[in-house]
Amino acid sequence: MKSDTVFVCNECGRQLLKWMGRCPGCGEWNTVVEKQVSTARGASVSGKSDGGQVGAILPLPQIRGDEQPRLKTGIGELDRVLGGGLVRRSVILVGGDPGIGKSTLVMQALGSLAAAGETVLYISGEESSEQLKLRAERLSLGGDTFLVLVENNLELIVEKLGQIDPSVVVLDSVQSVSSRSVQSHPGSVVQVREVADTLTNCTKRGSSACFIVGHVTKDGILAGPKVLEHMVDTVLYFEGDRGHPYRILRAVKNRFGSSSEIGVFEMADRGLVEVANPSEIFLSERPVGAPGSAVTALVEGSRPILAEIQALVTGPVPGQGRRTCLGTDSQRLALMIAVIEKKLSLHLGDHDIFLNAVGGLRATEPAVDLAMAAALLSSYLDRAVPTGTIVFGEVGLAGEVRRVSRAEERINEAVRLGFKRIVAPCSNAEQAPRLPELTMVGVAGIKDLAAALFQ
Repeated sequence: MKSDTVFVCNECGRQLLKWMGRCPGCGEWNTVVEKQVSTARGASVSGKSDGGQVGAILPLPQIRGDEQPRLKTGIGELDRVLGGGLVRRSVILVGGDPGIGKSTLVMQALGSLAAAGETVLYISGEESSEQLKLRAERLSLGGDTFLVLVENNLELIVEKLGQIDPSVVVLDSVQSVSSRSVQSHPGSVVQVREVADTLTNCTKRGSSACFIVGHVTKDGILAGPKVLEHMVDTVLYFEGDRGHPYRILRAVKNRFGSSSEIGVFEMADRGLVEVANPSEIFLSERPVGAPGSAVTALVEGSRPILAEIQALVTGPVPGQGRRTCLGTDSQRLALMIAVIEKKLSLHLGDHDIFLNAVGGLRATEPAVDLAMAAALLSSYLDRAVPTGTIVFGEVGLAGEVRRVSRAEERINEAVRLGFKRIVAPCSNAEQAPRLPELTMVGVAGIKDLAAALFQ
């Protein structure tokens, strides 16, 4: 066993060869601390390997590819985002604002697994056992296989994990647990990385799946070093406005499934309820016949979702107009404004423009371009998009409308929800299914869009 000394920044986690008053990585003063680390030469932190001997070089065909069945959590939307269920020895990082529903989600998942006979362990560093009991009663959860551990010390947690073999472990939260081997306060960058690294190594050596709950910063990213996201197998963000009941669980990294899936939930009195048809939810309060509103079709992972894009164009105002985006890409908004000004000879530079993707969705894929342009034109001209119309397509800098992928799935979702008229790129319109109740309008450029909607 060899002991080394390193210097680590408590803010960004950067390792230095010597102490410095100011960290060269993040620029903060007096954040560099000394840390003792122990390394054992020749030791492996990954434990057993299912594919062969540890450290052995093997031809790819000789590696066993035995795939264990995924463990279903009993929550369909969560299983969808995970790629079909939990993979054993996987580590899932769940992030979100305080009070958004992270603890409720993982506790409901554990309760469903315990009801199916699986042994699960909930490790809480923030709440007492009595508080957990009250929440479990509110969510109607229980069972002898639902185990609870209230502990903040990392070494004691690892010791307890060695005494049992649960199917799923939850640590809530990573910012509340600390290691005695690190001389830093709980929640610091060094402590967060140490806790996550230790739990990841324990999970890879055993047979459990592990959820690690983490808070986010005011900028909306997971608190702690960015390397924390690289340590784990899956990163999930739980998003939503606490003033509204709907929550979106989004995968931003997934080694065992798609990284673009989303799950939609509604926060009710007795916990989170799955939303099986998010398109109806996002369009349920859409104003009919109101200028500045356009419906488009997104593709999130494996499912098409209809969403409303709203625009408000006001002015003119003195000087340069204001630009505000919520749930949409500000760069694509600037592109749409430039194309509309150039190709339609409309002057929007001195107008305040606000763009919003309703319902908390992130409408950032190129297929939303045409709907953004339709909403902007609708608000500017003060004319509503015709009822029952859906718009999707990518717009280029020359004003041309380009084809998008998975158009048939978008069209089928629109037809299922009762839309009768679809404005899409010409190449997509030509290949669309011929349905008697559906009118396809192909547009080749931004001028064709204005003619199809407002003439």
